[in-house]
Amino acid sequence: MVITSHDRLGDVDEKTGFWLEEFASPYYAFKAAGLHITLCSPKGGQPPIDPKSALPEFQTESTTKFEQDPVAQTHLAQTLRLVEVQASDYDAVFYPGGHGPLWDLTCDPDSVSLIDDFFSQGKPVATVCHASGVLINVVGEDEEPIVKGKRVTGFSNSEEQAVGLSDIVPYLVEEELTNCGGLYFKGDDWNCYVEIDGQLITGQNPASSAATAEAVVDYLNSGR
Repeated sequence: MVITSHDRLGDVDEKTGFWLEEFASPYYAFKAAGLHITLCSPKGGQPPIDPKSALPEFQTESTTKFEQDPVAQTHLAQTLRLVEVQASDYDAVFYPGGHGPLWDLTCDPDSVSLIDDFFSQGKPVATVCHASGVLINVVGEDEEPIVKGKRVTGFSNSEEQAVGLSDIVPYLVEEELTNCGGLYFKGDDWNCYVEIDGQLITGQNPASSAATAEAVVDYLNSGR
């Protein structure tokens, strides 16, 4: 799981980071499936949690479980540096969202090359919510964006508008995926929606986190 290290919302004096549900729900889905999880981030160590995602109204069964799980909290506090991670050592990669990835992971060369390596090795790449933006700078052997012609989803323009950050974020996920030739699809705002196109698995929003992770588990169990 690759998590953002970015903690500031653009040029405004407001904190951001990764969205807790988008980490916790997949984390426990992978645990339940018996998978070994490695956590990494560009800077290593404790990645920043978006403080809004810790508010009472955004808590779920998985976030509550995480808050009562000192082992998981220690695991999160000790992420490896992204540069230390190689695709050849793993079966899949998963990117939790939150606004942070829009600023660091989208253009991080280690992230871009890691995704490219997973794709070239035929392994699943999964993203949820804003993290789908990490795909826009990854190109395949044909020098075309890897999302070109593929069904994808991610945080929608209407959802970004609803949270009032359309003019703060460096780009709109839906818009950029489409600009890269992706076939963008979405469900109703804030409802669970997942797209699976071969080894590319994307979820629209926080409510899609668990289903996106479960799709990764199904992919691995299918032996593809």
